[in-house]
Amino acid sequence: MAVSASLIAGMSWIDVLANLNVSAQVALPEWVRGRGLAMYVMVFFGTMTVGSVLWGEIASFAGLPLTHFIAAAGALLAIPLTWRWKLQTGAAIDLTPSMHWPEPIVAEAVEDNAGPVMVTVEYHIDPKNREVFLAAFEEIERERKRGGAYAWGIFQDTADDGRFLETFMVDSWLEHLRQHKRVTNADRVLENQARRFVRDKPTVTHFIAAERTYKPMDQATK
Repeated sequence: MAVSASLIAGMSWIDVLANLNVSAQVALPEWVRGRGLAMYVMVFFGTMTVGSVLWGEIASFAGLPLTHFIAAAGALLAIPLTWRWKLQTGAAIDLTPSMHWPEPIVAEAVEDNAGPVMVTVEYHIDPKNREVFLAAFEEIERERKRGGAYAWGIFQDTADDGRFLETFMVDSWLEHLRQHKRVTNADRVLENQARRFVRDKPTVTHFIAAERTYKPMDQATK
């Protein structure tokens, strides 16, 4: 019986581990897959370590046979409780890069480490669509931050209640260029849903933190 139980447990462990690894890779877009898998492995082995300590403590008080029965009962109870949580739920989401963001227009070459960068997007809408427009932008905020932005916000013109300005900050110019490659087809769908309330084509503007250029005194006087 012990050999049979060990055989079933071993086969189940291999099956579960393979499914978890595949699901983690499928659910992550390519540009963040390495970091996502690193977090997955850290959590996976971290919980194994914590579980070993926990069950060891229980076994020291309750004894090994009772601890095994408790663990088995917990595993059986977890099946109906976790049945609605399915793996690979993100498989239907198209994470293929859409590349639909146009390349930024620059007057001169910009260094990769220049920054921070502020991006603004101006929208004009019918004021009666204000609430649904702002509700759609809750998903847009998460999209921007997933791509590397921070300090996101959307502002309304006090002189024109149909004019809105979206702003978000990025650490550097290179990081913003990477954002263009990180935008997926799923993100494009979200943007189209939000922009169906927009009258005209949004105006995108890029700003880089301005720094003074200091010159030696002899050059400044010439």
